[in-house]
Amino acid sequence: MATEILIAQTTIDDEEKAKSLALGAVEARLAACAHIDQPFTAIYRWKGNIETAQEWRISFKTTAGRLPELQAWVHQEHSYEVPEWITLPVTGGSDAYLSWVVEESTPGDG
Repeated sequence: MATEILIAQTTIDDEEKAKSLALGAVEARLAACAHIDQPFTAIYRWKGNIETAQEWRISFKTTAGRLPELQAWVHQEHSYEVPEWITLPVTGGSDAYLSWVVEESTPGDG
């Protein structure tokens, strides 16, 4: 597989917002798919305070070529002042799945 595949992750504090981010990215072909994890408890420091919140993690499967546009879109659509944005390289996987990610993340009529 010549095209680099990545998993890009963000979190958000509302299930419907998570679904909206996931759906919008897939509809725009910025990602082949997006998984939304069950809610979890996040504990973090923000502006000098320790905060606790319930959040949903969204994991987008995309290509390195689509990543900059996906990141810009997520940051534009996200409700957080500083949304989490982490990318993880995919170092292996089935050729069929990785090819599917490339195909579904490529702009076009497909």
